[in-house]
Amino acid sequence: MLSILFLSLIAVAPSVFAHGFLGQVAIDGKWYAGNVPNNYKGPSPIRLVNDIGPVKGSSNDDLMCGLSAQKAAMVVPANPGSKVTFQWSGGGGQKWPHNTGPLMTYMASCGSTSCGQFDPSGAQWFKIDEVGRKSDGNWYQMDISKGASFDVSLPQDLAPGGYLIRHEILALHLAVSMGGAEFYPSCTQVQIGGNGSGKPNATVSFPGAYSDSDPGIYDPTIYDSGSQYTFPGGPVSNLAATSDSLGAPASGSASFPSGTAAPSPSPSGGSGSGSGSSSSGGNGGSSSSATSPTSASSSSSGGSQGGGSCSLKRKKSSPGNNNHPRHYSRIMKRIMHHATAVSSF
Repeated sequence: MLSILFLSLIAVAPSVFAHGFLGQVAIDGKWYAGNVPNNYKGPSPIRLVNDIGPVKGSSNDDLMCGLSAQKAAMVVPANPGSKVTFQWSGGGGQKWPHNTGPLMTYMASCGSTSCGQFDPSGAQWFKIDEVGRKSDGNWYQMDISKGASFDVSLPQDLAPGGYLIRHEILALHLAVSMGGAEFYPSCTQVQIGGNGSGKPNATVSFPGAYSDSDPGIYDPTIYDSGSQYTFPGGPVSNLAATSDSLGAPASGSASFPSGTAAPSPSPSGGSGSGSGSSSSGGNGGSSSSATSPTSASSSSSGGSQGGGSCSLKRKKSSPGNNNHPRHYSRIMKRIMHHATAVSSF
């Protein structure tokens, strides 16, 4: 029986790490750490997802910010034209595992609500950037799989206020079959300064922007040399990124802010909450300039919060639960199922 389990483990082990997540983000060169899915370590502007696996299906609510994404504890400063750098990671500390498909970046205003409290279910997203194949025919995503980061410079005429930056990798290695596409959206919370006044000419909703039958999502010719790729999700907005480029890998891992903490996300997913200390109060609405990072104050309807608290308390979790994302549990179920099937012969 042990030998059967060992062979089963070998058969499915690659899929344990064959997914990934946004591991770090930088604004104008200042790096912020992201949490490993379902393994909270500290406050971040990146909304925490609960699994390294992909979002599947164009009608899935998780297309907004990732699998059961939780509101993040930080809202970090940026300005029109700021360079935002995204560093993707694979499971188990590996590099991003896929190499086929586009990278797309959207933004949505948080309105008068702090982005740390903003519910993206009603967000109006505008696309600021999209990249697919390079001039040599290889995908930008191939460079990401080799460890490269990706830079996007924010639109120059962005109006001040809070925004979510939705940066997404669409993995199309299985897109020759309907429903095979894998979506990896991420959301980073920023507060834009400056005095811009631009308004997007077209917006989309998630879910709603994609269809499983879109040419850029279901693509039987994805591996055909010289085939033309059609980006899903509508055109790039009039408020477009001023530039995009591949960048060098992040030199080491960013650290979480010292002396701060925030509650672990609730296991139920969805709404999420983050309670934090803030020297400036809320982060929503307009602002003439971006200042220092702030912790997002929570107003989750699921429980009471002490008003004006200057400290954050980390929720205790059960021993052994911190380092085992749900994806691994699903893998073990597959191993046991495979072993049972093999033993029946």
